[in-house]
Amino acid sequence: PAVYMRGGTSKGVFFLADDLPSDPAARDRILLRVIGSPDRYGKHTDGMGGATSSTSKVVILSKSRRAGCDVDYLFGQVAIDKPLVDWSGNCGNLSAAVGPFAISTGLVDAPADGTATVNIWQANIKKKIVNRVPMSDGEVQELGDFQLDGVAFPAAEVQLEFLDPADDEGGEGGPTFPTGNLIDVLDVPGVGKVEATLINAGNPTVFVDAARLGLKGTELQSDVNGDEALLARVEQMRALGAVAMGVAATPEEATTRRQHTPKLSFVAK
Repeated sequence: PAVYMRGGTSKGVFFLADDLPSDPAARDRILLRVIGSPDRYGKHTDGMGGATSSTSKVVILSKSRRAGCDVDYLFGQVAIDKPLVDWSGNCGNLSAAVGPFAISTGLVDAPADGTATVNIWQANIKKKIVNRVPMSDGEVQELGDFQLDGVAFPAAEVQLEFLDPADDEGGEGGPTFPTGNLIDVLDVPGVGKVEATLINAGNPTVFVDAARLGLKGTELQSDVNGDEALLARVEQMRALGAVAMGVAATPEEATTRRQHTPKLSFVAK
């Protein structure tokens, strides 16, 4: 059993942990097939995936045994053309759909009307997230006038609270600045030395100056995704950042096995 849900600007297939094998390899084979990966045509025609990074995702939920949490939430980013499910990070958008799914499947009790509070343990990044879910007549409210950038139509708003996403004191997710530096220098082949800020807060991210990539910072998604040379430079920086942050042993490992995190963001004045 699986449910296709939207949260924010992403869509994914949601599962209950009890419906999947406990063996990780067997579990991943099922998830890949449900999404329709690997698809050498890059279409996900025979599967529930949408053939984009924001629509090729899976979520696994179970009741939580952790004090103060209602559900455990595990997120997987499914590669479109490779037999790979990357479990290294979270999806902030699909975090919004965890509460509604947990309520609808009976994992969590909720009031008939008003707002339900769902306390979520995000198992990938080992952080707590709280959902505030609107309820109406005993059901999760789906219709509403909340408008989100990147989504064509309005809907009900699910509020998210990310608790201590960069908790350095006794947290399980690691320090905010993994290298201990505010600015690191990455020696990128064919590009040269590039200044970067490496931050771990929610998901690990590599921040670079847009100008260093030959960009203005106002480019649209198609401008970036359609430029293969730019994508190659970006991936080199991202992979080197992953090694510097200690989340991958080599750039090759980052590229082949850890495609979901760290993210790379370019910023401009």
